Amino acid sequence: MSGSRANALEVRGLSVGFDTPAGRLTAVDAIDLDVAAGETLGLVGESGSGKSLTLRGILRLIRAPGRVEGSVRWNGIDLASLPERRMRDVRGGEIAMIFQEPMTALNPVLSVGIQIDEVLKSHSTLRRAERRARAAELLALVGIPDAERRLGDYPHQFSGGQRQRAMIAIALAGEPKLLLADEPTTALDVTIQDQILRLLVDLKERLGMGVVLVTHDLGVVAASCERVAVMYAGRIVEVGRVADVFAAPRHAYTLGLIGSVPQAGAERSALASIEGTPPGLASIPDGCAFHPRCRFASTQCRAERPRLAEAVPSHSVACFHQDEVLAARRLAA
Repeated sequence: MSGSRANALEVRGLSVGFDTPAGRLTAVDAIDLDVAAGETLGLVGESGSGKSLTLRGILRLIRAPGRVEGSVRWNGIDLASLPERRMRDVRGGEIAMIFQEPMTALNPVLSVGIQIDEVLKSHSTLRRAERRARAAELLALVGIPDAERRLGDYPHQFSGGQRQRAMIAIALAGEPKLLLADEPTTALDVTIQDQILRLLVDLKERLGMGVVLVTHDLGVVAASCERVAVMYAGRIVEVGRVADVFAAPRHAYTLGLIGSVPQAGAERSALASIEGTPPGLASIPDGCAFHPRCRFASTQCRAERPRLAEAVPSHSVACFHQDEVLAARRLAA
């Protein structure tokens, strides 16, 4: 699914579920996902679609009563079978994660310098003075002025954009080859969002990292990703190259997301909306989970779950009515 480059990350049948008194609730439902070395993959969908839990499942950060099932292979190594001690080496050292809200992800009682130093201690052989120099270098790399002095500052002394940059510096300290970025621009103003996205793209190119970027903003995906995977109700419903998916969406949910984005030159046109709301974990419908909100839904959609399959080269979709969706997109264009 990722083109001609070799896949560094291969996810097969990944599920994340939670055992409750009412039974097992499935938040991520048997998804397959590939990320090639040096590639940026956007993971999009409404809140509650399972995007963040997918990233946590990849890194085995789900704790009881949650359970993770499926296969996650990183450069040929099965992460699910690694002992926890070895998995800690992978986290931060090979695969790093930027969490969604830096004010809660950063430790409020430790300086930013100490939090970077903790990663360097775990994933490098640098001595104390060398670690401090490297920490300052990382803060400078992500665009924080007067980096040496700011090492002693605490998270509350940084602005929202600077906290996000500090989170990126911490993630980069172990020199990972894959960065999982969970909505890194949430709650930031538009100008700072643009700066953070430009920073991530620049760092990816300079350091040769792969990136999985979780977002609900298709504009962010268009600006920074090569491929996009669309999630709904814990399932991947469409995946392909960004240009192909945006120009010719084959799933009704993707079509709805694209239709809800303001278009240049159409200032006076009404935005399209997707009727209804995403289902809760305890009420995911049979068949295609999107069918209650889908104008193309048929009896087959209500009874049978569509399988994610390649529709055209490098573009896969889980939809029984993809030709009708594609025709509607072309008509709207």
